[in-house]
Amino acid sequence: MSAEERRESVIRAAMSEFAHGGYNGTSTEAIARRVGVSQPYLFRLFPNKQAIFLAAAQYCITITREAFAKAAEGLPPEERLGAMAAAYQALIHDDPERLLMQMQVYVAVAAAEAEGDREFGEVIRRSWQELWDTVHLELGADIDETTTFLAYGMLVNTLVSLGFPAGHRNWEGFYEVARPE
Repeated sequence: MSAEERRESVIRAAMSEFAHGGYNGTSTEAIARRVGVSQPYLFRLFPNKQAIFLAAAQYCITITREAFAKAAEGLPPEERLGAMAAAYQALIHDDPERLLMQMQVYVAVAAAEAEGDREFGEVIRRSWQELWDTVHLELGADIDETTTFLAYGMLVNTLVSLGFPAGHRNWEGFYEVARPE
């Protein structure tokens, strides 16, 4: 396996470990063990635990951004919102660890910034800005529609985190109801 393939393997393993243990509750030893490498090798790929976490967080956000872009690709503008909503529901249903990781990212950024580490959050904010930009452009650069779509997405995240199923039958048309007139 090349160093780049191993690095990608570490990011996926880290996402899984951090999703369940959070930033503070996850050891680099657990990540190395999951990948099948030594800790020293892990630190040849990444300078520290924070770099591993940030790479996993960015990967998580990128998955979502790419799912939105792919869902909207080639569709007329009026069909994009529903397609992106369905893609997100499928994503959190099919990959629940990704949602757990996303929630852990919020916690880690808040904790880091409470301790004065604003730089940690800046990396995540740049990734979220790319996500916002993707959604915003796909929805015709409508600020209200973009804001509403992402706000409902956060509500869905909260509901799923509370144990409601990702594909709950009552969510059919969820985003369509939210569409601003």
